[in-house]
Amino acid sequence: MSDFVEVRQLHKSFRMGGEELRILKGVTLTVRRGEFLAIVGPSGVGKSTLLHVVGGLDRPTAGGVYYDGVEISGLPEGKLAAFRNRTVGFVFQFHHLLPEFSALENAMMPALIGRHRREEAAEKARGLLQRVGLADRLTHRPGELSGGEQQRVAIARALLLSPRVLLADEPTGNLDAKTGDSIFDLLRELNREQGLTVILVTHNEWLAGQTDRILRIADGQLWETAGAAHGGKRPGGVPPGA
Repeated sequence: MSDFVEVRQLHKSFRMGGEELRILKGVTLTVRRGEFLAIVGPSGVGKSTLLHVVGGLDRPTAGGVYYDGVEISGLPEGKLAAFRNRTVGFVFQFHHLLPEFSALENAMMPALIGRHRREEAAEKARGLLQRVGLADRLTHRPGELSGGEQQRVAIARALLLSPRVLLADEPTGNLDAKTGDSIFDLLRELNREQGLTVILVTHNEWLAGQTDRILRIADGQLWETAGAAHGGKRPGGVPPGA
C-alpha cells in the first residue's frame, strides 16, 4: 500500500472570548492507500476536529493536509468543496438524513446536489442500498427505519460519488452493540472488497482493535498502537506523559 493521506505538523485552535483554545498541537500522520485506521480517545480531545480538518470540512490553524502529495488545506473554498465531493465520503454518529425524503432519495442526494442525471443517481443509489442490505426499504422514510438502517442509508449516501476515502466519526456511537457491530462489519467489508481507505473515529476500544492500526489522541497529539492486523506495539510515538 502506498501513502495516500499525509498530515504534517497540524495545529488547530479556536477563539473562545479572548482566550485561545488549542485542540491539535503539531499532529503528524500518514495513512496508506486502502488502510483501515482507527483514531481513539475520550470525548473532547480533538478526534472529530482532526477528522474534519483531514476531510476538508475545516481548515488548520497551521500545518497542512496532503492527498497524493497535493496540499488541500490551502485550496480556495470552491476548489476545496469540489475536492471533498470527488474524494471524501463522510459518515457521522447522527445520520443527518432528510426526514421528508425516502431512503433512495436520501442516498441520491449528493448526486442531485451535484446536478448529476437523476436516472443515473437513482440507479447507483439503488445498487448501494442493496449492497448495504436495504433493497426492500428503498421507499421508506427515515422515521420508518431503525437506527442501524438509517446509518446504512448514510453509508450508501457517503459512497454514492465513489470517494477514495471514507471518514467515519463515531458511526456506531448512537447504536446498540449488535447493530454497531454490524455497521463496523459493513465498513470492514467495503474496505477489503473495494480497497476503500477508511479512517474511523471511535471511543470503542474493541472496534478499534479490529482495524489495521490504532492512533490514540490526547493533549492534542497522536501516538500509535497496533490493531488486530499487526499485534503488539508499533513504533512511531510515545504516549504523552510517558
